[in-house]
Amino acid sequence: MLDSVSLYRKMLTCRRVEEAIAGLWQEGLVSGEMHLGIGEEGINAGVLDHLGDGDAVALDHRGTAGMLLLGVDAAAIIKECMGAEDGLCGGMGGHMHMFSKDHLAASSGIVGSSGPAACGFALAAQHLRPEKVAVAFFGEGAMNQGMLMESMNLAAAWELPVLFVCRDNGTAITTPSSSVTGGSLEERARGLGVPGKSINGVNAEVVWDETAAMLDRARSGRGPSFLRATCLRPQGHFLGDPLIRMVHKPFAEMKPRTGPLISSVISSGGASIHQRIASISKIMAMIGRAARTQLGNTHDPVLRMRKNLRITSVELAGLEDEVELAVKNALEKALLSVPASRREATR
Repeated sequence: MLDSVSLYRKMLTCRRVEEAIAGLWQEGLVSGEMHLGIGEEGINAGVLDHLGDGDAVALDHRGTAGMLLLGVDAAAIIKECMGAEDGLCGGMGGHMHMFSKDHLAASSGIVGSSGPAACGFALAAQHLRPEKVAVAFFGEGAMNQGMLMESMNLAAAWELPVLFVCRDNGTAITTPSSSVTGGSLEERARGLGVPGKSINGVNAEVVWDETAAMLDRARSGRGPSFLRATCLRPQGHFLGDPLIRMVHKPFAEMKPRTGPLISSVISSGGASIHQRIASISKIMAMIGRAARTQLGNTHDPVLRMRKNLRITSVELAGLEDEVELAVKNALEKALLSVPASRREATR
């Protein structure tokens, strides 16, 4: 039975942990790119709330929230992001390559690889753990990867107990997905023998309901399903996304780019003026989408869920205080792995 309060707690925990990781990245304690699942909490919680012991999950490069919801220790996740030797994977995987044998969970930064991994998990479940399932998480850009489509075909042919979950934010890094993807993703999945449905991923309760039916199908031996859940990512593709920086600091970010853009329009040779103006229009449209993502609280699954909870303000405050304290303790525990000299060096 759907427990909205429990679902909100899970979503809020994911949000607060990833905000803490973002803060560490800003401090320089997390190296390289950082891909967060902020904005996807409704999808992650709505799907993973149905899983239990023996079920398996294949995650993509935004796997921190998924690992957290599966019960992996938050401090171990944070340590892994910082490259600590006592992190989840000894600091060797970082946030994109986390694994937990105890939770039957694996993530990879290779786009589309969650499909084959989930099929492997599902095949093992089919033979060794009847009524157990596997779930694959990926973005809509991964739907154009051959290995993912091959995985769907295999899952349908062998009636594997797997759910393919596509988190669709409409943008493949900075490329509008519609400009590089033909047809409907739902129809594509059906063409490979996998029945599917598209829903609003901002609504965690809708995600929960649809997932329940699809996982019941898988557990009863009737094969795979495909769920396309739309969402928005307020942080962009990764932390420090230039499109998001332009939204927050338009004058500072656009100033060094204005000259080259004007030169590209008026220079002799090359593409026609019409084509150049069209290209700049596309750039401005991308910035506009980023701005709408930043300003559109209606697309925030955590705020939406909070607004619809039927509990008293005292109960809500108590729940949120508990989450804040748990995340604070996990962060403090994780930071014990960071030498004082390293922390000082980042300031």
